[in-house]
Amino acid sequence: MMIREGALNDITLIRAIANAAWPVAYSAILSSEQLAYMLELMYSEAALREQIEVKGHRFILCDRDAAAIGFASFEHGYRQTKRTRLHKLYVLPEAKGTGAGAMLLRAVESAAHSAGDDRVELNVNRFNPSKDWYLRRGFVIERDEVLDIGHGYVMDDHVMVKVLA
Repeated sequence: MMIREGALNDITLIRAIANAAWPVAYSAILSSEQLAYMLELMYSEAALREQIEVKGHRFILCDRDAAAIGFASFEHGYRQTKRTRLHKLYVLPEAKGTGAGAMLLRAVESAAHSAGDDRVELNVNRFNPSKDWYLRRGFVIERDEVLDIGHGYVMDDHVMVKVLA
């Protein structure tokens, strides 16, 4: 497996991974309507293009046998702090347990350190079992927040933080 920089021409791959991973990750937590709404809100081609071109989110992909099996997106100096914000980290359901997610997270942490940030922060749904995956990797729950995302939907999240060595 290898990590590589993502680019605009990877949007189709990113969308495919998200569309495969989200129903597995969230079907027990979110209604199918909210899941479809959030995928369109965050993973439409226009939304991803804006994240890259306007918001300055950096995408990395994990490839195995020349095929993308996961991705992460992040932003250094989040809100003028010394934190890197991990916006997204997903792997294909069939790639879970291969170490792809851990490789992506380590790459984000390394990039954060290189950029001079001393923490990585992320939001994770309070009921998502992946919060335990982050806890095992040194993250702690800093606070809870409920974010209105429109159409009567909210994100009920933990904000998790890891202090980098």
